[in-house]
Amino acid sequence: MDAADLYTAKLKSTAEAVALISEGETVSAGMAIGQPPALVAALGDRLRTNGLKSIRFYYKIGMQPISDSLLVEGVREKIDPHCFFLSGTEHQIIKDQQQTGHKVMSFVPVHFSDLPRLFKEIIDLDTFLVTVSPMDGGGYFSLGTNNDFASTAARHCRRLLVEVNQNMPRVFGQSQIHVSEVEAIVENHVPLIEAGVAETSEAGRAIGALIAPLVPDGATIQLGIGRVPSGVAEALSNHQDLGIHTELFSPSMADLIRKGVITGKKKTLHPFKHVFTVAFGTRESYAFMNDNAAFESYPSSYVNDIRVISQHDNFVSINTAIEIDLYGQVNAEFIGEHEYSGSGGQYDFVKGASLSKGGKSIIALQSTARKGTLSTIVPKVGMVTDPRMDVEYVCTEHGIVNLRGKSTKERAEALISIAHPDFRDELTAAAKRVTLI
Repeated sequence: MDAADLYTAKLKSTAEAVALISEGETVSAGMAIGQPPALVAALGDRLRTNGLKSIRFYYKIGMQPISDSLLVEGVREKIDPHCFFLSGTEHQIIKDQQQTGHKVMSFVPVHFSDLPRLFKEIIDLDTFLVTVSPMDGGGYFSLGTNNDFASTAARHCRRLLVEVNQNMPRVFGQSQIHVSEVEAIVENHVPLIEAGVAETSEAGRAIGALIAPLVPDGATIQLGIGRVPSGVAEALSNHQDLGIHTELFSPSMADLIRKGVITGKKKTLHPFKHVFTVAFGTRESYAFMNDNAAFESYPSSYVNDIRVISQHDNFVSINTAIEIDLYGQVNAEFIGEHEYSGSGGQYDFVKGASLSKGGKSIIALQSTARKGTLSTIVPKVGMVTDPRMDVEYVCTEHGIVNLRGKSTKERAEALISIAHPDFRDELTAAAKRVTLI
């Protein structure tokens, strides 16, 4: 059969598609925008009505399709959820677990660069569910906004179920899935989830103004999403010929491309191409990506590979964090006694950028949290995402310091100097107690 005939033969209702899943299977779904709402809802219905009594479910970030269908009480107990990165839904589940004492959800620590490897070598995956773009004339769907682990899981599962959505952008690179690789197809043309555009905070603008001079024209950048990254993006508006090799493609990056700031002209690898593994943005930024030959997505095992990142000359990685201690250790995933998010790909880029010729790794964070009541520079963190040997530049709205080559005394003094003034005496006293200064 040709591609069109294969498509027709595999087209099913959502109920028919998820009926292929058997009791006790290991199942996973695409992350973020790649989560297929119709398939996930149908799977939730089967579990809710005891059409399935239990599965093991691996996922990253429980956004609305998953949180509303599979992570609700009465269903989540049947799916043995294994999460790679926590968000708001998981925070509530953790609170529920504290109150009931009943363990429902498990967190799986993993660098984003290693996540595809889990689906190749560790997780014996039966079924994978994911949203794709419409099929092209050659019989290929595109994973669009989400390559991450999806392209690997799709080819290392026993059964691939896809949800075709005409709003999913067609993206090039290694994002294509052929109709012959798919067991069942459903169609569901609904708007994609939007992150919106993060409004830049006053502190974010101050941080951006400090970081921008460290980014040379022609540099390749990695930047996240949020108020501080938005402030950095604003401050780069007068730069020239920047390039993108990033875990996350955001609306602020799309704006810099439209302004002509990002061209990719001087990239060492993939010149003139905007390389990413996950996109999270707005309807406008998704449309901008669609059938745009400048965009290429690759698995996180490639995009986040330290060896690949380090091959880019003048690579500048800009990440944020929850807190950093006086030794230079960064915590980007823990609050109090509980996992709050995950390591994601932060360390991949911290290390990769530091090995780049002319590269820089920057941790940018506001000096306080909880409306100014907590310092984000602390005596010592409880969980380490980025070890002190690899942390270079640290920036708050009060200044920027480079910890590379500094002694523990010099590090503590440097970090105290960029802490919020209300907490500097307290931090100095803490440093003296442990003979840091």
